[in-house]
Amino acid sequence: MLTLPALRWGKLYTSLDTQEVIHFDTGEPIAKISQVNGGMLQLDIKHAARARSVLRSIPCSELLSLCKKAASIFETGSVPMGDGVQSVDDFIHQQSASTGLPEHMCRSNMKKNSFVLANMTEILDALTRGLDLNILSRGYGEEGRGVTVSYQVQSPVLGAVLPNNSPGVHTLWLPAVALQIGLLLKPGSQEPWTPYRMIASFIEAGIPAEAFALYPGGHDVGQALLNRCSRSMVFGSQQTVEQYAGNPAVQAHGPGFSKIIIGDDVVDRWEDYLDLMVESVFSNSGRSCINCSGIWASRHTEQIAAALAERLGPVDVLPPQDEKAGLAAFTNKQMATGTWAMVQKDLAESGVNDLTAAFGDRLVERDRCAYLRPVVATANSPDRAIAGKEYMFPFVGVVQCPQKDLLRKIGTTLVCTALTRDEQLISDLTESCLVDRLNIGPIPTNRLSWLQPHEGNLIDFLFRSRAYQIAPMV
Repeated sequence: MLTLPALRWGKLYTSLDTQEVIHFDTGEPIAKISQVNGGMLQLDIKHAARARSVLRSIPCSELLSLCKKAASIFETGSVPMGDGVQSVDDFIHQQSASTGLPEHMCRSNMKKNSFVLANMTEILDALTRGLDLNILSRGYGEEGRGVTVSYQVQSPVLGAVLPNNSPGVHTLWLPAVALQIGLLLKPGSQEPWTPYRMIASFIEAGIPAEAFALYPGGHDVGQALLNRCSRSMVFGSQQTVEQYAGNPAVQAHGPGFSKIIIGDDVVDRWEDYLDLMVESVFSNSGRSCINCSGIWASRHTEQIAAALAERLGPVDVLPPQDEKAGLAAFTNKQMATGTWAMVQKDLAESGVNDLTAAFGDRLVERDRCAYLRPVVATANSPDRAIAGKEYMFPFVGVVQCPQKDLLRKIGTTLVCTALTRDEQLISDLTESCLVDRLNIGPIPTNRLSWLQPHEGNLIDFLFRSRAYQIAPMV
């Protein structure tokens, strides 16, 4: 069993207060993690400026090369991990054992994080719209039009209160290092593996340890981070998102309510897009905010749902080591039973039809954990409750809605795939402030372009454009 210390700006700290990370099914201890409190974080954040200082001493071009080296170490190497060493296989087994994700999904998420880190040069070139990174480093410079431009950093570090549900979200904070901004992270209690391994890979690649802090602990640590850090991310429920709405210092990531909209011009050929719909709903066991939770069309909704149910309804629980395993465990059994109770309430509403009920029980309970098998249901109106729901398993509502009412009814949508050639519908969706990421044409909701921003541009979050004029001194 590994013992993982906290990391206080490069200095290891072993606390007398520890928490065990256990196997979701057997209860076997996997690791013991030092726990810190919010007071320690508040004390240490006074030294956050050092993190940016040590990173600014390294040119951005060199940091990008070190990020590429760290990507290789992260994906293929063995790294120091607490009082031991972690191989790639160790990482996959440990992450699967504590999160309930099948091992092949852990490998897929690992490759996703590695890809982003290895291609950071191209990603930042796209996110900054080709800006010379030295301008961000120095704070000002010539952009090429004879005008001095200036970007003022808003925080020496990026803080993040990290989740347990899907390791793929870690791609969102990775670019900070290449931008010479330190990292202040509170790891998830069940998924500490990615942040610990990523920071170890950065350090092994040659990036100074003083740029990084890892503070495992309780809710007081997360609250202290969000209150004291000038720029931070938090991952949570819709309630979490609403709590930080309008707070420019916090970027809150919650449910995506991602959707597929089928236009009237192509809905009669819905079978052509069935594979796309299955992938959008089912990938990563439905745990991501980019998974599709709603398919909207004006007609054929019962047929669409029936076809999806034929594909997804029979999916059953398989061991996490099985390459065909498609379902992740709820490591907290009560969360699964509570979620299923909410789903049952939605399915009991008039005008809703559960097309997967015929394929057996949806709730599968084990001694220490539980699973929820896929649910596909129809709603005869966007006013039904399931039209605005998202859950942490493969769940989709197929909603009947006239095309003319779509924009008034779809609600907040992180990813929208629009299957249509209708120029007016495309224009309306393009103009809609309800839609964040918009795919025009047959692109699954879970397939992202890393050269485009995700829920806001990180550059705009971490830097502020301002006026900056220079005149020669006489």
